[in-house]
Amino acid sequence: MATDQRSTADATVQSTVEDPIVEVSNAKVTFDGGDTYVLDDVSLDIERDEVLGIVGESGSGKSMFASALLDSIPDPGVLSGEIIYNAEDGRTIDVLEQSDEELRQFRWEEVSMVFQGAMSSFNPTMKVGTHFEETLKAHDSNVDEGMAFARELLEDLYLEPERVLDAYPHELSGGMQQRALIALSLVLEPEVLVMDEPTAALDLLMQRSILMLLNDLQDNYDLTLAFITHDLPLITALADRMGIIYAFQFVEVGTRDQIIADAGHPYTRALLNATPNLDAPLSEMQPIEGEGPAPVNVPEGCSFHPRCPLATEECVSDDPPLESIDEDHRTACHHWEEAREEIDLNYGEGSADPEVEASTDRDVTARTGEEPVLGLDDVEVHFEEDQGLFDIFGDEPEVVKAVDGVDLDIYENDVVALLGESGCGKTTLGKTAIGLQRPTGGSVNYRGQDIWEAKDGDGDIPYDEIRQALQIIHQDPGSSLNPNRRIVDILSEPLHHTHPNISPNERRDRIYSLLDRVGMNPPGDFADRYPHQLSGGEKQRVALTRALLMNPDAILADEAISAVDVSLRVELMDLMLELQNVFDTSFLFISHDLSNARYFTEHGDGRIAVMYLGEIVEVGTAERLIQNPKHPYTKVLRWATPSLQLDAVEAGEPPMRSIDVPDPVDPPSGCRFHTRCPVAREACTEEKPPLYDVEGGEGNGAACFRSDPDHEYWDSEPLPGAERVGPDEEFDTSSVSGEFGAGSAGD
Repeated sequence: MATDQRSTADATVQSTVEDPIVEVSNAKVTFDGGDTYVLDDVSLDIERDEVLGIVGESGSGKSMFASALLDSIPDPGVLSGEIIYNAEDGRTIDVLEQSDEELRQFRWEEVSMVFQGAMSSFNPTMKVGTHFEETLKAHDSNVDEGMAFARELLEDLYLEPERVLDAYPHELSGGMQQRALIALSLVLEPEVLVMDEPTAALDLLMQRSILMLLNDLQDNYDLTLAFITHDLPLITALADRMGIIYAFQFVEVGTRDQIIADAGHPYTRALLNATPNLDAPLSEMQPIEGEGPAPVNVPEGCSFHPRCPLATEECVSDDPPLESIDEDHRTACHHWEEAREEIDLNYGEGSADPEVEASTDRDVTARTGEEPVLGLDDVEVHFEEDQGLFDIFGDEPEVVKAVDGVDLDIYENDVVALLGESGCGKTTLGKTAIGLQRPTGGSVNYRGQDIWEAKDGDGDIPYDEIRQALQIIHQDPGSSLNPNRRIVDILSEPLHHTHPNISPNERRDRIYSLLDRVGMNPPGDFADRYPHQLSGGEKQRVALTRALLMNPDAILADEAISAVDVSLRVELMDLMLELQNVFDTSFLFISHDLSNARYFTEHGDGRIAVMYLGEIVEVGTAERLIQNPKHPYTKVLRWATPSLQLDAVEAGEPPMRSIDVPDPVDPPSGCRFHTRCPVAREACTEEKPPLYDVEGGEGNGAACFRSDPDHEYWDSEPLPGAERVGPDEEFDTSSVSGEFGAGSAGD
């Protein structure tokens, strides 16, 4: 029996783990000669064959804990303490006492790691199969046997082995790259797999699918998983236990059910309440005030006390120990009993939103008589793939139909969310809507004026005026801000172009006023900083400020909150909607997350347009799409959205017949979703369904033959693996089989 310990001046607390595979005791990671802590006296044992979820905000120390497990702290960091690995064959390894050669073997054969960016983990000049072969050779393993096992792993991850092994990394989609990396990390059959935000760069459908596959792998290969994430709902479906980390220490450790249903630490409860999810009333999702401390500025006493609503003088002066509050449940809080009583969780029984029913039936047709700010009519954006020198003498170049026949109107003070998987055409459509991408077919009109005719010099509204009226907020605020210029200079640049005659003082006053309005106080302090001196949320506020300086009529927010912590997303969405009312602007909000799209569109009285392979397949209010989706693909996205309801976290098999999106160069005939659809029939392969009006009238639609009771769909035969489901029946995902398995990537 092993012991977890965390000591303070007056307490030593113990908790038991029956069969620990990794024992971490008093682990510290320091920089600056020991003055700066990025992991502070952490003790935690990992049970053999368990899934341990490590959860916390950015900068809390999650990745340092992951690196510590493998003694791979980057220089000049110093790791101290004790980390013991207990091998299945009875060997005990003191990780911090290993030589470089012993660590090289240990890090892949005993404990392996999967990093966040799959593409950065592969050598782009080597085929995927070569990565497997070189790994096996480096560890003196039998290559033939190892490659046979690699093929087995790839099949278990629903990939076609020969296709993947013979491909270069860039020839695979993001989800395929991540699954290939997982297979590579397991090819030497380690006992522990450490995963550091392994799905953060993927859309929710692929995230949820990979978590489902990890669950199968863990059972099949007796793996122990340490899964690092900032996303509590995501890990809920996989974890056995959770460790909540804040300011470089664990503040709560317990089983999944204890953490989700009965957390004791105010930070854990605040994190749960701040997370956009489908189970909570919209009005009760609240951001956590403030930000986590930097390593050089950790408060005395309880590190959470500056943000805690229950903090007392005791919290300011005394750092609470990680003590037991229930069996296998520990928390570091002086007032955990009060936290349970006074900080209600906003989901679970009794949390139904009284506004949901009214919102489900909200009329989205009332504005269809207005002239739209932006009108998209049968818009197409087709790209020809680049050809090599010799290809130009051969066949015609292949064409990617990124956007294919989209109609969409955006009105004054409107909110429209584009929802769908990566690669479905959301960003291309968004950039086309604001005049950054010329369509290859159809038209894009700003207040009745064709944007591209205006650019070509033929129109009543000057093109420069149109460009000023249509702005963008990029997904990654850091890469959109010049790292070599101060914030005031970055924000002054657009004003130089649009208002060249105003004085420097007027320009600065305008910038300061807007920085103050977006909550960056004092504005003079933030204006004089460089981008690297800002947090992710602050950078996104600068990007929003830059867009609003133009007094735009419409803003494309391209995954504008996906790069920030879940605890900040509600705050940023609230800010955008507040400023929408002030500046009379409209938002085209791109997201792969139904929870975020729901929050933003419902608070903005907007609607969601679901995209799949360049087409809009369903439109409606968020609550209508959640409560009564009409298109099978919308149901898939609903399945993929993580839940905090404990009776709903076991999602079962995905309601589709293939994980991977078909090749957009050669999309399926008829309904493009038919290759993955669980209720597809022969008629779906022959004809493209129109956008049928559904409940709610114009503005609510679904491109599915199941919305037409008289269509020949009902008399045709189901495709292999699909169900025969009547018009008023729900399909049973447990019976969906057929093509869902090895080789489905190319369907």
